[in-house]
Amino acid sequence: MRTTFEARGYTIWDTSSSMFVQRGPNGTSILYIPSVFISYNGDALDEKTGLLRSNEVLSRAAAELVNLLEPDAHVAHVYTTLGTEQEFFLVDRTMYALRPDLKITGRTLVGQLPPRHQQLEDHYFGRIPSRVMRAISELELECLRLGIPIKTRHNEVAPAQFEVAPIFEEASVAVDHNLLTMDVLHKVAHRHNLRVLYHEKPFKGVNGSGKHCNWAVATDRGENLLDPTVRPETNFRFLVFLLAVLRALQEHAPLLRAAISSSSNEHRLGAQEAPPAIISAFLGDQLNEVLDAIDEDRPLKNFSVPQFQTIKVGGTVLDVKVAGLPHIARDLTDRNRTSPFAFTGNKFEFRAVGSKQSPSFPVTVLNCAVTAAITEIVADLRAQMGSKPAPSDDDTLAVIRKYIRLTRPVRFEGDNYSDAWVAEAARRGLPNIRTAPEAFTYLLKDKHLAMLTTDTGIFSHGELMSRYHILNERYAKDVIIEAETLKTIVGQQILPAALEYRKSLAESAAALKAVGVEAAPEVQVLNELAPLVVALQAEHTKLAAAVQKLIDHESDDSNKHAQAACDSVAPAIAATRDAADALETAVADKYWPLPKYTELLLTI
Repeated sequence: MRTTFEARGYTIWDTSSSMFVQRGPNGTSILYIPSVFISYNGDALDEKTGLLRSNEVLSRAAAELVNLLEPDAHVAHVYTTLGTEQEFFLVDRTMYALRPDLKITGRTLVGQLPPRHQQLEDHYFGRIPSRVMRAISELELECLRLGIPIKTRHNEVAPAQFEVAPIFEEASVAVDHNLLTMDVLHKVAHRHNLRVLYHEKPFKGVNGSGKHCNWAVATDRGENLLDPTVRPETNFRFLVFLLAVLRALQEHAPLLRAAISSSSNEHRLGAQEAPPAIISAFLGDQLNEVLDAIDEDRPLKNFSVPQFQTIKVGGTVLDVKVAGLPHIARDLTDRNRTSPFAFTGNKFEFRAVGSKQSPSFPVTVLNCAVTAAITEIVADLRAQMGSKPAPSDDDTLAVIRKYIRLTRPVRFEGDNYSDAWVAEAARRGLPNIRTAPEAFTYLLKDKHLAMLTTDTGIFSHGELMSRYHILNERYAKDVIIEAETLKTIVGQQILPAALEYRKSLAESAAALKAVGVEAAPEVQVLNELAPLVVALQAEHTKLAAAVQKLIDHESDDSNKHAQAACDSVAPAIAATRDAADALETAVADKYWPLPKYTELLLTI
């Protein structure tokens, strides 16, 4: 957008987000003003501007659709709401200081799981450790002083993993508050001699961290447009907006995949706790039955129960068969934790967003895709109704049926981790974008590029190109930094420790033999250790060569450079790690130069 020597830019207060005062050092106070950052030529240099633009275009399109369906509604403004579930790890700061990989890259580049980690699920269902409770309680107080409506705290699945979540707010404010919460937690953790880790996968083999974005659309009258009410089958407004979101996923899923892609989130996506790279939507049995019945023009199964006038869409009752306990009002549909985009009662939960990234870009892309879908639906409604002042029920149903059929491929209720789903998704024509560099290329595909630029006007061509180059450049740099860090740790710490241990064993065996004592145990350990050292040395050499080749042959094409990092250096990092982890189990603990997973995960 500009050359390096051009540096002028402008900050402008985003008046939709309140100023706030934070306590500073030495009794001072600091005024913070949430702002956008604009270049001298008027280009957006930040993530907030795109989000604000997307909110406005979505508002106009959604208000037009509501007023078309309900001429007496007189809706002037529609806004998106967002609630962010922030996951993170907390580790002892002393242990953290002894792990250069954590300090430099945010994740452990070597390390074996301890015998007990998350397999008993005792951390997930246990109490929050006292030290952590003190820190999170202080975080909550700090957040409340700043106007952040933080509400929930709990353990997560992995040892030392936790989550906090606020009440939902308007999307742009929710993003500001999420980033502020992350900053406050970092400071609070420091005061409790803890270190917060926001990396999506700081520890191999246990759950990673996400930032589940609970997204909905509401009118200026406070009505949630994604509330199905007790009878969704007759709530045409809800059905149309539900189908608009599904149409957005169907048409622009690769953009959503690109918006959540990074070198760090790649370690999490498709793992045991995170949705896979195939973007699909989970609606649940009841809403699927509603859509199928409308499509097939048949009566609906009896899901609705009038006494439950809530977002539970009817519901049933669970009898726990204990006289002293009340019956439980049960939702009609269970949750699907494997879905990347799940409907959860009156909102969609975008579960693929990474824990350390700002929600701005993913939500911006989602807003844009839904805006494009709404615009398409409005055009179809107007064509269907002809010269009538408003669409009849038959007109609306005709359009609803059209989009039910169009969006059927993106609806999936099963296990998103299964190999069967990969095959089924391919049959349905859903993209399976396996790497971040591949995902970034979709930003420049004609259909997606037009939607983000000319169709919605959220980005200029230059603004989008700059984001494309930055995403690719950041990916390559992150991989190179990890490779260089691992190369240093192996070469300067792990291999010397292994050689020192080997030397000690050899000297011990020689001394024992010299006095006629059997040295078979020492010799056996030496024989087991030797090939592991050789293997690590070989992988270390390959890693050094791969990263140097990537640096020496940097392409002017940022995506080719990122793809080369993905194809050549990332596998070399993984292979080197595997060799180092094998050695960790063979080297005596007193020789191992780094705190192990036991100290990192189980000492808070």
